[in-house]
Amino acid sequence: MSREMNPRSVPIEFPASGTVPATGTCSLMYASTRCSASSRLTVDARTSSVKPDLACMSVTTAGMFANASSSAWMTMSTPSPRMLSSLSVTNAAISISLSLLRSKPVISQSIHTSLSCTRSTVVRPPQPLGFAVAIDPVRFSARSRKDADMTGDPTQPAPTLSPAEKAKAAKAAAVEAARVAAEALAAADAAEAEARAAEQGSAPAVQGKASEIAAGYASAGAALELGTVVLDGVTDPAARIRIPLATLNRHGLVAGATGTGKTKTLQGIAEQLSAAGVPVVMADVKGDLSGLSAPGEDNDKIRSRAADTGLTDWAPAGHPVEFLSLGTEGIGVPVRATITAFGPILLSKVLGLNNTQESTLGLIFHWADSQGLALLDLKDLRSVIMHLTSDEGKADLKGIGGVSSATAGVILRALANLEADGGDTFFGEPELETEDLLRVGPDGRGVITLFELGAQASRPVMFSTFLMWVLADLFQTLPEVGDVDKPKLVFIFDEAHLLFADASKAFLQQVEQTVKLIRSKGVGVFFCTQLPTDVPNDVLSQLGARIQHALRAFTPDDQKALNKTVRTYPKTDAYDLEKALTSLGTGEAIVTVLSEKGAPTPVAWTKIRPPRSLMDTIGNDAIAAAASSSTLSVKYRETIDRESAYERMNARVVDAPAPVENFDIPPLPADLPDLPPNEPDGPSAAERIMGNPAVKSFLRSAASAAGREISRSIFGTGRRRRR
Repeated sequence: MSREMNPRSVPIEFPASGTVPATGTCSLMYASTRCSASSRLTVDARTSSVKPDLACMSVTTAGMFANASSSAWMTMSTPSPRMLSSLSVTNAAISISLSLLRSKPVISQSIHTSLSCTRSTVVRPPQPLGFAVAIDPVRFSARSRKDADMTGDPTQPAPTLSPAEKAKAAKAAAVEAARVAAEALAAADAAEAEARAAEQGSAPAVQGKASEIAAGYASAGAALELGTVVLDGVTDPAARIRIPLATLNRHGLVAGATGTGKTKTLQGIAEQLSAAGVPVVMADVKGDLSGLSAPGEDNDKIRSRAADTGLTDWAPAGHPVEFLSLGTEGIGVPVRATITAFGPILLSKVLGLNNTQESTLGLIFHWADSQGLALLDLKDLRSVIMHLTSDEGKADLKGIGGVSSATAGVILRALANLEADGGDTFFGEPELETEDLLRVGPDGRGVITLFELGAQASRPVMFSTFLMWVLADLFQTLPEVGDVDKPKLVFIFDEAHLLFADASKAFLQQVEQTVKLIRSKGVGVFFCTQLPTDVPNDVLSQLGARIQHALRAFTPDDQKALNKTVRTYPKTDAYDLEKALTSLGTGEAIVTVLSEKGAPTPVAWTKIRPPRSLMDTIGNDAIAAAASSSTLSVKYRETIDRESAYERMNARVVDAPAPVENFDIPPLPADLPDLPPNEPDGPSAAERIMGNPAVKSFLRSAASAAGREISRSIFGTGRRRRR
């Protein structure tokens, strides 16, 4: 039952909440023709927290058939702040619209202004609408009527049109109505998403599917806060994605195309590890990680992202950073490694040698070790190779199987090229002591060590191989600790594809062995690259955490890589992974890690937290100033060139003194008696001592130990004493 009223604003007295069926007849009046039509719509209207004095209801008929019946959820709300701030707003309404493309009405908020017609097929005047309303516990009916045209004069009679003109006008109006309805649908979807985000932002707990995903990342112990779950395009600040610190020694992978946010993800991980008292070693390939040492910029964009990712206490903060450079030509503290410590396998990787040349280099190292020759720099290795290929060294070759002059020539040329590129500044002493990478500051924060390329910028393979040497040295020197609450060190390989490109089988086997075994030393390793396929399968299988940023599938090879990446993730019904991996925004990633129990966590589309430190470089001057004031600068700044293979191979034997000439010896007297025959004297004290079997055994052992002083371990690197 309904009662007609004069055109004026009448509040609709919806219940505070609940669902009521609503049936109404909507009048349609076209602005250009002043013709009208009507359709009937039956809906179930759900109301919630409505302020009747600020809201009213209208029904649009775009694409509806007569007596159409459907259902919808309608949330009544007040006009948005943007609407209320406009002086031209004369009426705000919640509209139920139905298009030909959808079978259910869609809710949208519409605005009536004095400057433009509302986005609805119901043409309204600038003054408030009139309604006929009757409230019934079971049924609610409403009828909207047209009082006057927006642009027409209600005192003038409507023009008379022929049936054909009316039909043409009606058809044009229907087309316009369909267009308007499509726009209304888009606005409705956006409004619904905004409403969900607002509700979730204020909710203390996670609801639905997002809560199931977040539950898999719950951690009883300390954990890294990586970000929050994104589901159906909505970020839930309460759905936290965590990586337990106790699982970081199971290693991880950070991958993604250029510009997708990998470096910022690494920056956030590093600063949280530092805050937890865990030292970090990173390669600053592009030079933009130096901002870790300075507080970040405080702006609305960062604050908004922090709120979206549940970081309510975000504040700019810098962290303790040590800047190191490979060789003496960088701006950081110079660090070096000796040829002997580097070993033949890693050096072959740097020189770009094939398997045959690598085995030959191994023989050369073996001979130098057996002779106790210290190979400290490039000139030491060059002198040994030249000796073995010379006439004087042919006898020495018999014991090691021989070295062809052609292969030796290739190695010598590779050494010359390395020296021309500045590699000679990297090899030498004092050698980096890896214990300097395990420091914790006075405030309990772990020191972040950044390696910059310096003179090795033209040889990025040298850079990545050096980091592998550091990792191998840590493997040799650190004691076994087993599973720990937090790692003793986290090692991050940026541009990891350079490490594995064109690598020999022996090299890959050693990398796999190192990654597999160093977990028990309390060291976590993260590889960062563009494609997961850049990492060999045997190594990839050892990485427990996967943080995959967006991939680009522009070529057939890219598509194959995408398919392989999808197969490396646990199955999920929350996302279409193939679609998700190409739809991720900057600073978003598909994540799965190992839980505290060692099981893979559910796949989560994650919005990554913003770092607290500066997301930019601090400049070369600031880096140089920090390096010069470092305590390590005193230790490593000056180069030491002590006696080594080069000096020993080039030492000259001092000539024996020439016999004295023209020295007259007087003749002996002829009457001297004959001397008794010489009898063998007894052994001297020294001879008796040296003849003792126990002493002989001791000296043989000492000589053997001296000859094998430079023993080798993983990668053929020189073994150090365990610290």
